[in-house]
Amino acid sequence: MSKGPLSGIKVIEIAGIGPAPCAGMMLADMGADVILVERRAPNANAEPDAQAQANQMFYNRGKRSIALDLKKPESTAIVLSLIESADILIEGFRPGVMERLGLGPDVCHERNPALIFGRMTGWGQSGPLAHAAGHDPNYIALSGALSAGASAERPPTAPLTLVGDLGGGTMILLFGLLSAFIHAQKTGEGQVIDAAITDGSAYISSLLLMMHNTGQISDEPGSGWADFGSPWHDTYLCADGKPITICPLEPKFYALLLDKLDLADDPLFANQWDKSQWPAGKVKMAEVFASKNRDYWSELLEGTDACYAPALNFTEAAAHPHNVVRGTFISPDNVVQPAPAPRFSKTVPAVGSCPVTGQDSDAIVTELGLDPEQLRASNII
Repeated sequence: MSKGPLSGIKVIEIAGIGPAPCAGMMLADMGADVILVERRAPNANAEPDAQAQANQMFYNRGKRSIALDLKKPESTAIVLSLIESADILIEGFRPGVMERLGLGPDVCHERNPALIFGRMTGWGQSGPLAHAAGHDPNYIALSGALSAGASAERPPTAPLTLVGDLGGGTMILLFGLLSAFIHAQKTGEGQVIDAAITDGSAYISSLLLMMHNTGQISDEPGSGWADFGSPWHDTYLCADGKPITICPLEPKFYALLLDKLDLADDPLFANQWDKSQWPAGKVKMAEVFASKNRDYWSELLEGTDACYAPALNFTEAAAHPHNVVRGTFISPDNVVQPAPAPRFSKTVPAVGSCPVTGQDSDAIVTELGLDPEQLRASNII
């Protein structure tokens, strides 16, 4: 646990998948005491490589782990005791699951009226789809965000889990949690945060919707500059098959790129905003970049105002000089992972270790004044 800006804040995270664990990691990175309530699995920690497996799950870094069977009332009672002194709770189940476990918002707020109860789902706690299964591309498809990934040549493609799970999910959940926490600090009043990925991905698409409303993006894929209709805002393959990106939106940056590519006198590019020339311009630009390896283009363009970058895979990104200098990636226990962001000048976050499931059970129940040996004998922890 670090001494970051959230030091002193206590968070209860009910173990799950997707955006909620990432939110817990980010809170722990910033110094919060995050207690991860995991499913009890007898002898799970006896595996010889248990710690190595735990290290790979770096979403859990910096957290403390207690293993419980939440179907037992004794385990529910332990969680409620933890909640009494907590600031925030995070859960990512379908609507109604926490209520069936005896841990719904009403019960928790009886114990701790100032608790911020964060609920992370795809569709939200209400609405006709609330109880349906789904995943990241389904949620961003409904919000309209997925449509921005289409082009004239292909249907919309989901950008992994960045826009949905992590952008519209994790980041919006954290924004809600910390906003509500500030309110609770002022008033003593807790509340429920209904964080739906459909809502969040629509929210973070605000810029795209503004561009849509002003004609920079249309409902016809690939017809505007921002949705990859122009030759100067796209991804291209080089001679070695490696991709690069360009986006010199501003006229002076556009002129610089053309100059460096020896295209300044080519009539296809004379008018940056002449859409009639864009299709042929894309073909020409693809031919240019396909004529040399990516290292050549990076040597020529990277670090200039031509708005260029190589499109790196994760292995390449971790080794890129810019990322190395900034420490963008770290490798505790030889597991490559992103460093906490943003950077703080005073309360500098520190990355904690990843717990084996239940490794802190004894210490956590002892803090509650309970006897761990007795609980273990009863198969509670």
